[in-house]
Amino acid sequence: MSTPRYSINPDITKAETLPASFYNDQSTFDLIKEKVFYQSWQWVGDEQLVKLPKQTHPFIMLDGYLTEPMVLTKDEAGIIHCLSNVCTHRGNLVAQNPGSQRKLMCMYHGRKFGLDGSFESMPEFKEAKDFPRACEDLHRFDSVQWGPMLFANLGSEVDFKNIIDEMNQYVGFLPLDEFVYSDVQSKDYLVNAHWALYCDNYLEGFHIPFVHSDLNEALDYGTYETILHNHFNVQVGYSEGAEDTFELPEGHMHAGKRVAAYYFWVYPNMMFNFYPWGLSVNIIRPLSPNQTKVSFLSYIYDESKLHKGAGALLDKVEREDEFVVEGVHKGLKSRYYPSGRFSPKRETGVHQFHSMLAKSLG
Repeated sequence: MSTPRYSINPDITKAETLPASFYNDQSTFDLIKEKVFYQSWQWVGDEQLVKLPKQTHPFIMLDGYLTEPMVLTKDEAGIIHCLSNVCTHRGNLVAQNPGSQRKLMCMYHGRKFGLDGSFESMPEFKEAKDFPRACEDLHRFDSVQWGPMLFANLGSEVDFKNIIDEMNQYVGFLPLDEFVYSDVQSKDYLVNAHWALYCDNYLEGFHIPFVHSDLNEALDYGTYETILHNHFNVQVGYSEGAEDTFELPEGHMHAGKRVAAYYFWVYPNMMFNFYPWGLSVNIIRPLSPNQTKVSFLSYIYDESKLHKGAGALLDKVEREDEFVVEGVHKGLKSRYYPSGRFSPKRETGVHQFHSMLAKSLG
């Protein structure tokens, strides 16, 4: 059975949303893995995972979906590398546990690699011809750091540094290097819905007055806006009051305005929510067409503002979002709902997302 083809009219005033079949079709879900996620930049973790030279940290990228074995290393020069954790001899995992070591060595047959992934030695291979080749090195993933956060490129042609530069036009005044990860304030959620529905919901403030009473009191819905950029967008939430807003520097694009939150979405599944207290990173991890894992990762900057303004009650807001997203997921099982329309004023972010998905799927 062939995978359905999808297209979105570039004119939002005429466009229809992705059809219900997009969210229900298993072949589409599988194709998204290859065409979207394996062609993307993804969150890796915090630099503290490899705090000291000679530290290694193995992990599985998007475990349960991509299940790609990878390993972070920091070499003796203090450079962080993101590598494949699969031995180029017979495919065993190289690093089994986090730790400190001068070399990476596969415990299966003793093949050794430098902490930069370069092949170094292999027992019993003296007779092998044309060996070693360049492909004996561990695969190296391009990586980028933003403050304490690390990202890896699985195959995207997008320059993630450009995205960071553009996001810094909004939040570059914040000392991101001083933001500290808080395990206590971080949490995982299981949502019984398609991952893209969770993104759909995030990408519009249209639902705020109807779903989030507390958040609606903290934000001025009338001035809420979405600004589109190449490969990402930002939603700006303004406050009617002067409290619990950013102290924006002179010359900032929003100087003089009462900004309560910047909500960044980076295609396809990363969200960066900046509040006066710090940052909430949301990573959306597909598990199946019917279930998604959402990780809320909190970075604290000013703890005194933690439970105030638009960045307060995040758990309550998340539960409210889960309720409506799971409701939509159930509704899309109906044979009587083909697709919907976009609000040209309030759903430009959703239109951008659907357009990018349709393009990625070819």
